Amino acid sequence: MHLAESMTRQQKRDFYRDGYVILKNVVPQAMVDAAHARIESRGEGENLAKAPEMTDLVNATAVTPILNDAMGRFDPPIASQVAVIPRSQPGGRFNSVGYVDRDMPYYGAQTHVDGSTTMPAPQEVQEGTPEEIYRRYFATGPKGDLGRSPDVIGINMVPLFEDPAMTLGLGSFTAFVIVCLNDQTVEGCGQTALLKGAHHSVERFFRWQYETNGHLGPEGPGWPRLNYDAPNRCGLVYIPPAVGEEFIDETSESTPDGRRWPRPTQILMEPGDVCITIYQIPHSGTRNERGTESRKNVIFRIRNKSRQPDKLVNGITDHPDRGQYGEWLEYEEGNDPWERSKYAMCHMWHEWEGMGEVVAEVARPDAGV
Repeated sequence: MHLAESMTRQQKRDFYRDGYVILKNVVPQAMVDAAHARIESRGEGENLAKAPEMTDLVNATAVTPILNDAMGRFDPPIASQVAVIPRSQPGGRFNSVGYVDRDMPYYGAQTHVDGSTTMPAPQEVQEGTPEEIYRRYFATGPKGDLGRSPDVIGINMVPLFEDPAMTLGLGSFTAFVIVCLNDQTVEGCGQTALLKGAHHSVERFFRWQYETNGHLGPEGPGWPRLNYDAPNRCGLVYIPPAVGEEFIDETSESTPDGRRWPRPTQILMEPGDVCITIYQIPHSGTRNERGTESRKNVIFRIRNKSRQPDKLVNGITDHPDRGQYGEWLEYEEGNDPWERSKYAMCHMWHEWEGMGEVVAEVARPDAGV
């Protein structure tokens, strides 16, 4: 296979170590220009998720053979997240983690593991007991007040729980593909930020949760759903506290309440570059304070076809065990989708079929990664 259609051995080693890899000039300039122009010219309220200028960024480029080599087969995306972040300055609104935007370090990064339900952030300090705050918050979703239920979905369409028994609090997939459409070579231009290397910690945490009682994600062991001590008393706990603590030291920046936050790595890319990450890596968009235009990335969520061969994954959903809007899907007898996903979350290289040799090599204590 030509090198342009696969990662090099060293890139795979870096991917194992860091949880992401940046591949330069994967998307031809003409395709970058077409996607950029399509975004710039879209009408008010127009949804470009399924526009061919977006989906072709994977389907008609070397991204597909690169992923086929490293990961395996997947459904060609029929949709994308057109991730545009306008230029802005720090504001005074509460964000999803319950803090005022201008108080957050690292250009407002809200580092999270993907697949978690999100509701509108309360803009007033919440009153009442934790139970009252919880119920009020999750009653603001599209389906109204259903209580604590797997039928609750967020404004991001993600279910509160993936399974009927409410043992899986996260959706999951295999890989992110982030295609850069404009200059993001200077920090503060709205680029994606990643908690480098934290995928290893997230995998260990998932395994600990599973071994404890089989419940994974928020509301499983060691991972509360809401932080009632946040300034608005209703902040989402986007990463396991134990994982966050691993990445905090004396250099970590703080919010005014003295809380230190893990420092993410700003992903610096040029138009046509592609960042591939593993699902388990914590990440966030950031505020575009210094860009000369809106930040333009097109993001895809890809799942290895082997997990559920008869289910179509559309390229945008972070909860493909359920429908895009939380619908319940049918599975044949003996196929427990929740257990399959829990296994993949706890064994993160299981679905990366072309990474086996590298994982075996660099996981050795003497490998010197």
